[in-house]
Amino acid sequence: MAHTLEVPGGTLHYDVREGEPSGAPMLLMIGSPMDASGFTGLAARFRDRTVVTYDPRGSGRSTCTGGGESTPEQHADDLHRLIDALGGGPVDIFASSGGAVNGLALVARHPGQVRTLVAHEPPAVQVLPDRERALAAVTGIRRSYDRHGFGAAMAKFIAVTGLHGEIPDGFDDQPVQSPAELGLPAEDDGSRDDVMFAQNLVTCTHHEHDFEALRAASARVVIGVGAESEGQLCYRAGVAVAARLGTEPVVFPSHHAGFLDGEFGMKGDPEAFAATLRQVLAA
Repeated sequence: MAHTLEVPGGTLHYDVREGEPSGAPMLLMIGSPMDASGFTGLAARFRDRTVVTYDPRGSGRSTCTGGGESTPEQHADDLHRLIDALGGGPVDIFASSGGAVNGLALVARHPGQVRTLVAHEPPAVQVLPDRERALAAVTGIRRSYDRHGFGAAMAKFIAVTGLHGEIPDGFDDQPVQSPAELGLPAEDDGSRDDVMFAQNLVTCTHHEHDFEALRAASARVVIGVGAESEGQLCYRAGVAVAARLGTEPVVFPSHHAGFLDGEFGMKGDPEAFAATLRQVLAA
């Protein structure tokens, strides 16, 4: 069932899939900038509990007024208000990519609302050993977007996130595949309102996590990484976050978006991914 929630600076749209009574907490699935549609396949594999998905501010059906960038703190406040609207929690959360950054920000601020957070491959660039070069590479993606539009930025984004190992010096100046070679728009249509590049990319990756608060939180925090993404930026960041928390990351099947079941034309291993997630939540 679809619902809306008014938050400062926007309106959130969220969906509640009622599950069979089992005594388990609600399971909130969150991404960023990915909206609720990306969790269709994963949610279908948790019919034994109530699953909630939502569109982050500015994504999908949700609105964001005033323009400008959204911060993990704003997303965390949105999630705090959403959980209040759902009854206050504590809930279980599966958080993917930028959603994992936002989930960590939520737990740092409102730990009592969360029982278990599974943060899968957060792009927490600030904790990488090559952080300065990685931050520069992200800034280069945003610069390409501002100058040349979506296709050029996405080509550089794919090069940065798909690289295995540390970001080398001067990576931003190295040539990458052209947008046309990657099946992306080759022409700049002049728009600058993409929810990832304009709204979330820099603030998400540059976010400074409060590890003291996370280590002290009553909520259980589990970091996940993808078996097929070993060595890539988000995998490495997940490993680094887990180390700062004093834990070991859980290896999930497939890649960065391994839970996808054909959404957005991408296929992971959703059956095995869901099985691993179920085991982690039950631990």
